[in-house]
Amino acid sequence: MKIIVCRDKAEMSAVAASMVEAQVKEKPDCVLGLATGSTPEGMYALLCEKYAAGALDFSKVKTFNLDEYYPIKKDNDQSYAYFMNKHLFSHINVPAENIHIPNGECADPAEEGPAYDALVAAAGGVDLQILGIGRNGHIAFNEPDEALIMGTHLTSLTESTIEANSRFFASSDDVPRHALTMGIGTIMTAKKIIMMANGADKKEALSYLFNDKLTAAVPASLLKLHPDVTVICDEAACPDSAR
Repeated sequence: MKIIVCRDKAEMSAVAASMVEAQVKEKPDCVLGLATGSTPEGMYALLCEKYAAGALDFSKVKTFNLDEYYPIKKDNDQSYAYFMNKHLFSHINVPAENIHIPNGECADPAEEGPAYDALVAAAGGVDLQILGIGRNGHIAFNEPDEALIMGTHLTSLTESTIEANSRFFASSDDVPRHALTMGIGTIMTAKKIIMMANGADKKEALSYLFNDKLTAAVPASLLKLHPDVTVICDEAACPDSAR
């Protein structure tokens, strides 16, 4: 486990964007695993700037997003499909057929999950996976539980996650109660992982990446089993055990 401690969110975004840029330049047809939410927004903005300046070419890149609310329409302005198009895909040259996001409009989530994992496998697996971390230690929408599911699946959101995400909706009542998410097993197949975290409210959850405990009650703690994880965080989120 490596950690890069940054002054603030802007520096965190710049460091993460540089790592993605290096991955794309090293392997132009790489597979990127992408996250949504406020944490990676600055990174996406910088990648768009690099593309606009002619420094990056995404024409051979494939992308797989971690999750999507369920049920939700792609054109809903709170869907992750909408988020990704707004913040990244509409500004760069990733071919539409290379973009993969769990289908929040699918008829049968039980079929969507295995089909999504099959697409990841057919692409050769994720080369670089971007992750955030929830205040309760969730990664993607793998919430704290007694047991965690390996593959992509439909999951219920915890009240703490619904509360955290309600700031994006008119009220908490409008937040979907379920989501399709990559499972821990799918995430762990990525060759490299970047965990981004900023703010004091992420400090406790992040501390579980730097202690000797593995627990399904903090799903992010299982990343300690992965051979290549880099945590990029700001000073406020940096746990004392990592200093």
